[in-house]
Amino acid sequence: MDGILVVNKPAGITSHDVIDIIRRKMNIKRVGHTGTLDPIATGVLIILMGKATGLSKILVQDEKEYVATLFMGRSTDTQDSAGRVIEEKPVKIPPMVSAKKYKGRKLYELARQGKSVPREPRRVRIQEIEILDFNIPEIVFRVRCSKGTYIRTLCEDIGRSLGYPAHMSALVRTRVGRFLLEDACELEAINEANIRSI
Repeated sequence: MDGILVVNKPAGITSHDVIDIIRRKMNIKRVGHTGTLDPIATGVLIILMGKATGLSKILVQDEKEYVATLFMGRSTDTQDSAGRVIEEKPVKIPPMVSAKKYKGRKLYELARQGKSVPREPRRVRIQEIEILDFNIPEIVFRVRCSKGTYIRTLCEDIGRSLGYPAHMSALVRTRVGRFLLEDACELEAINEANIRSI
């Protein structure tokens, strides 16, 4: 089977887990994706099957859109709610962590083991940020950005600019290029018969 499948990745599993599940369900060997989502994140994960895996280099460049929840007053060693709290400060106002690899190991795995490695800065582009909800200690915002943008780092940077430790407590990827969350398939509903009928 050849094609593109837009999946709503559930929380608690990796993007690679999603590939393994689809590989088993569809009985297909060539399966890939166009951009990792962390285990705590949900939302649009573009799955490429068969000959469509060749589109990866093109689709990986697509602009992304997220809805993130920033928690102010507490920072963690992984910049998200799964990490160990390293600083707390009461809020009085109304990534070392990424899937990028260092010597074959994902940075977020090293960070969760308390290890730090040298990381090269990368240039990203934030096209738009919109605050959707402001209810301290949480701020929910929508961000439209280029590939390679680490939203957990953006959350920490926003908190720091306001004078507080912060981390990302939730993340939903709502769009990748032309592919929207409302068009995504739920992972548990995917099977060969359903896919062939799309």
